[in-house]
Amino acid sequence: MPYPLISAPALVDRLSGDDAECRTLLLDCSFDLADPGAGERSYQQGHLPGAHYLHLDHDLADHTPPADGRFRGRHPLPTREAFAATLGRLGVTPAMAVVAYDRQDAIFAARAWWMLRWLGHREVAVLDGGLPAWVAAGGALGQDVPRPQAAAPYPMAASLVPVVDAGSLQAALGRVRLIDARAAERFRGDAEPLDPVAGHIPGALNRPFKHNLDEHGRFLGPEALRAAFEPLLGGRAASEVVHQCGSGVTACHNLLAMEAAGLTGSVLYPGSWSEWCADPSRPVARG
Repeated sequence: MPYPLISAPALVDRLSGDDAECRTLLLDCSFDLADPGAGERSYQQGHLPGAHYLHLDHDLADHTPPADGRFRGRHPLPTREAFAATLGRLGVTPAMAVVAYDRQDAIFAARAWWMLRWLGHREVAVLDGGLPAWVAAGGALGQDVPRPQAAAPYPMAASLVPVVDAGSLQAALGRVRLIDARAAERFRGDAEPLDPVAGHIPGALNRPFKHNLDEHGRFLGPEALRAAFEPLLGGRAASEVVHQCGSGVTACHNLLAMEAAGLTGSVLYPGSWSEWCADPSRPVARG
């Protein structure tokens, strides 16, 4: 399967030839931060035939208060075991190909893509252009909700993506290249609609995730993405780059874009700015 992006025409062709030995499972990850129920409602109104729905708050994050009482950001990752159980309920196995999509410029599909890689799943891609691209390619929409062919929890393998926590990141400031995917006004600290403190982590560079897309909501080509990201790397290897945003969601969009550019191995800071700024002992930069 194409990696990490699959075009709508390629997915149409792929699904028309699917068989039991090479099944493609579809994940609709549509969501709206301002209206957490909107994504599921839009799924019910029409989705790629056979697609299952994953909810950002319920499936791609875990808001259970941690035992140590520490705030881990607005969309903390579930445990790997909990996400493995979610995939198992949908019948996902290592032998399957998985395609994630949404209606919001791949913001939430990228998070699902990263999390499947986090469990060691290799055959996973994001539908480039999402549901609008599917419709434009002549793909049909359905309203039937598929009955999951439940399996055992996904058999986790070694993670294919590295992660860093707040303490380790703070200790490494100045030695890693940090890229913030938020909009420029939030990065600078001019406005902060979601978190209690405005600004950014000292030393971070700003790459708003929307810059990864063209006017049709599809990712720029590999050469264009590489040309955009390489100056931000400053000669460092991709593995020395840490991505963050507000809560570890749109950071995955930049990770996906770098993978599409052939710049592999970057790190995610899942807690991102929402976790970082909740601790007054951590440094904050503005401007």
